[in-house]
Formats: sequence, C-alpha cells, structure tokens
Amino acid sequence: MTGQRDTHDRVRSRLREAAGAHEPDRARILARIERGMAESETSRRPAQRPQALGWARVVGATAAVAGLLAVGGYAAASALKEDDKAQQTVAVTPTPEPSPEESKRGEIPPDPTSSPRPEKPSAPQSPPVKQPEPPPAVNPPVDAGAEEGPLWSDGSVDPHSNDFWAQSNVTIKSEKQLTSLTVQLRIKQTGGVNSTGAWRSLPEGDFELTVGEQDGFLVYTWALKEGRTVPAGEFVFAGQYDHDYGGRDASNDRYAATATADGQQVGVQGDFEGQDDDDGDS
Repeated sequence: MTGQRDTHDRVRSRLREAAGAHEPDRARILARIERGMAESETSRRPAQRPQALGWARVVGATAAVAGLLAVGGYAAASALKEDDKAQQTVAVTPTPEPSPEESKRGEIPPDPTSSPRPEKPSAPQSPPVKQPEPPPAVNPPVDAGAEEGPLWSDGSVDPHSNDFWAQSNVTIKSEKQLTSLTVQLRIKQTGGVNSTGAWRSLPEGDFELTVGEQDGFLVYTWALKEGRTVPAGEFVFAGQYDHDYGGRDASNDRYAATATADGQQVGVQGDFEGQDDDDGDS
C-alpha cells in the first residue's frame, strides 16, 4: 500500500509540473472554436444566408459611418459659418488702392458740396510797419535871419564829408535859458540821399527825433520834450546821409529853429556853406 501511494504521489507531482510548464496554443484553440461555430451555423441555416447577413452588416456599418461623417461635417460647417459671421461684424473694409489711371489723372478735386477741410494755420504775420508821420514844419518869422534876440545860428557842411557821404551841422547859440526849442534840418534830394544817422551835443533823452521825406527833402527834426530846458550855451545838431558819388551841391539845403526865452518866442533860419566854399575862402 505504501508503494502504490508513493507511485500516485510521484504521478501527481509530475502532472502538476507538466501542467505548470504547459503553454496552451491560443491560435489553435481559437481556430477550433471558429470551425465549431461555423459547422453549427451551417447545420441550422441555409448556406447563402450568412453571406447576405454579412453584406448587410457591412452596408449598415458603412451607412452608420457615412451618417456620422455627414452629421460631423454639418456641425463643423455650422460652426465655421457662425465664426465667419462673428468675424464679419468686426471686419473693417480696407481703403482701395488707386488704379493706375487715377494715379495719372492726379488728385481728384474736392466736392464743393462737402464740408471744407480745415486749412493749415498760416505763419503769424508780422504787424504792418507804421509809416512815420511827416516831420512838423518849423516856421520862424518871415524876416528872421541867422540871429534874433538871444538866439544865434549857423549852417555848414562838416569838413569830414567825402564823395559818398556827408554831414550837415546846425549850430545854435543862446545867451539865455530856453524853455522850448525845435531845430529842423532840410537836405535837398540831389540823388541817392539817404539818412545814415543823427546826433546832438545836448542830452539825447531831452529830445524827440523825427526823420522823414517831405517835398523833395530829407528832413531831420529835434524837438525839446515838455518840462525840459536848454541852458545858455552853444550846441550842435548834425544830420548824416549818403549821396551819389561826387561833390554834392549843398546850396539848396536849409535849416530853421524856434525857441522860447524869458517867455518870448524867437526864431532863426539860414542855408549852408559848402565844404568847397570853405576851402576856397581859406
């Protein structure tokens, strides 16, 4: 009994080892199952029905796939259409490029019925130059000469004058204080006569100077300001000017002066001795 039990134990042990080492052939098993199913199906149904059913399954599957694709395509198209509408609501139409013909014709004139475009602000214009007023006329007494009362005068061409430029001097001498004084120098326009300046030996701030053209003369006028006085003494009023080249004839130049001394108005006037005349006399 013991020997048989041992034999059975060994057989069982080998069977377990063989079972553990056994690897089933899945391909053969599946092939047998398919053959068995095919034989069972053949025995129960006609031979052509499985083929028809197979085609029906293929057609049904194809139709289902086509339906899914159609539904998906419709949904995608709807989504794209909605997206296009959303983009169209915010799109801005670009400015069209001008055609070559329009470029050759030049710029199209503006429509007169449309609102005018604002013009560019022009540069600020300088205020118009105020023309100087004509110098006031000085009218000494008709019979006035180079001397009257405490006032004495003289007119001469400065010796430093030349062929292009000259200076005319009016010398005023007073034995008394003057409460008013106006001196006027008139240079005849003999050609190219233009003022280049003026000066006086009295304080500049005490006088107002006016220079201008009047009746064919270049006129210099010095007027004592109100409230100012001129002390007794000798003073010079000079006008400077350019002229045409050559010796200038000063015989037509004139001067005049009016003043107030001790409440009495006096006046003097005279002409000029030219530079050449002075040289000749010497």
